[in-house]
Amino acid sequence: MDSVVNIQQDSPVVTLTLNRPEHQNSLTPELLHTLIEAIAIVRQHHGLRAVVLQASGPVFSCGSDVAILAGQSDRVAYADQLLALLHRVMLELIDLPVPLIAAVQGPVSGSAIGLVLVADVVLVTPETSFTAYATTLGLSPTGGWTAILPRLIGQRRTAETLLLERSITSTEAVAWGLANRIAPASHLADEAQALAHQIAAQLPGSIACARRLLWAEREQLAAELERERELFCRQIRSIEADIGIKAFLDRQRNTIPKESAS
Repeated sequence: MDSVVNIQQDSPVVTLTLNRPEHQNSLTPELLHTLIEAIAIVRQHHGLRAVVLQASGPVFSCGSDVAILAGQSDRVAYADQLLALLHRVMLELIDLPVPLIAAVQGPVSGSAIGLVLVADVVLVTPETSFTAYATTLGLSPTGGWTAILPRLIGQRRTAETLLLERSITSTEAVAWGLANRIAPASHLADEAQALAHQIAAQLPGSIACARRLLWAEREQLAAELERERELFCRQIRSIEADIGIKAFLDRQRNTIPKESAS
């Protein structure tokens, strides 16, 4: 039985694949724990020069599963655990000694953007989009929407995206600096591997120095991610969150075809 995170070790490149396509690769404690374990395995890979992060299925990740969140007897505790794990994953990916390439197909929602924001190079498909869904749900942005995204696309673009709850298209992602290039979905994995091997052919010490300097604000980012977690856990207690989550789930139920709703 496949793991929720698959590891393909093909020296000098290791590929990590989110593998919950039937659940749109939603972020759960199980998946994030497994991803942390996978990163530890990656670090032990002999001759490692680059890492590719990708996902199976048509959706890269829908973020946290709102239905699971809504069903928790203690939403605050669940959210606190989930975000602590996600932010640990993000920081451990930043701390990798080699570059990280994200191959992003389809939508990226909510806190799942964090897995993309910590990559050094990002490839997207024409179908890729990035949506926060924070204000729709009556929640607070998490996963780096405020801690990292403004550094890439600017304060005002980030503000417009969050305050108007609009999606960032693949074309905008490239034009604004969130992604590097667009690839057809059928070629995305191959292009990511080709790029990873091209990076792997460079002198590793120089690459490591460049990456360390590019992520020099790591400790400040960690503090800002912690602030995101604190505000999310505070906001999820609100009446706004109750209303937003219920309305979101009601809309989801109403859009499920009757023959598949049973």
